[in-house]
Formats: sequence, structure tokens, C-alpha cells
Amino acid sequence: MKLFHAPASPFVRKVMVLLHETGQLADVEIVAATGTPVDSAQMPVSENPLGKIPTLVRPSGPALFDSRVICRYLDQRAGSGLFPERRLWEVLTLEALADGIMEAAVLMVYETRCRPEEKVHAPWVEGQWAKIGRALNALEGRWMSHLAGPLDMGQIACGCALGYLDFRLGDRDWRRGRDGVADWERRFASRESMLATLPA
Repeated sequence: MKLFHAPASPFVRKVMVLLHETGQLADVEIVAATGTPVDSAQMPVSENPLGKIPTLVRPSGPALFDSRVICRYLDQRAGSGLFPERRLWEVLTLEALADGIMEAAVLMVYETRCRPEEKVHAPWVEGQWAKIGRALNALEGRWMSHLAGPLDMGQIACGCALGYLDFRLGDRDWRRGRDGVADWERRFASRESMLATLPA
């Protein structure tokens, strides 16, 4: 299999953490892919018409995307149980919440990276941060017992989302007023799979 990869992408990191946790890293060839929505020349557009990463090319069948699809496939391939049937809807919802944090954060980064400074729309940037804030508050108020439970894909997604906030938006201090999530993130970030996939 081939995984189109960029080390700074939180969505790629989700897949990489899963590969580490399930012992499948050696089964995947890592292929560098970089770009933005306005410069997709180095992205896997022939494999994924959206030109996005991660994209997983299998020995047979169409390439898989996005990260949620890839993670379900790799989890099933390994039989690792990161999407437990008993808690499936909770795990999928938590993964979607974490993915939403990542999406909003990436849009904030793109707004300043891909637009001329005079065209950056500050209220739109703050609107994305408001989404992130609401999601973080939901983690603190609703999801702490789940985060404390057995490892699943929702937890991996949350760890990657919070790591991306530190990586790209560290000056925003997402931890303030969210001691439970901050403590969980500190412990989760020390996992071997997380240390091995730190963004660069």
C-alpha cells in the first residue's frame, strides 16, 4: 500500500498513529505530498480527484480517502477494534468532532498562508476559532469519561487535533479553562505512537 503523506497534516497524523498502534507501519510505503488548494501540483490528484491527503492506494481497488475512511479500512484490516461496535456511534461522533477542530484550524492557517495580508478576513478567522472553542468546551463538558476509557479512534483523532492546535495555533492558548482536556492531552501525547508522529 502507498500513503500520500505530509508530516504537518493532522489528518495524515491520524492515519500514522493508527498504523503505529496496530503494527501496520511496515505494510505502507510513505509518499511525500505537499500543496494547498491553490497549488495542488504535488498532490495525488490522479489517485484522489479532490487532491487532498491522506490518500491510501491499495494493491487492488480504488484509492481510499479521506482520513475517516482510511482509518476504518486499516482498523478492519488489522482487526484492532478501534471502532468497537458497542460504542460505535460515540466513537464516530467523537472522531467527527475532532476532525471538525482540525478542519477549522487548517482553514485558519490557509486564510493567512494562501491570501495576501490585505485580503485576510479576520471575522471569518475568528468564526473558525469559535467553532474550535465550542468543540473544546464539548470535550471538557461531555466527553471526558469517554476519553478516559479504552483506546479508540475518537481518542486518536482528539489527540491529533489538540496536537495540531499546539503546532499551528499555539498562541491561542486552547487549554485555558479546560483543565480536564489539557490533562488528558498531556498524558495522551506521551504515547509512543504520538511521539513518533509529531508534526514537522
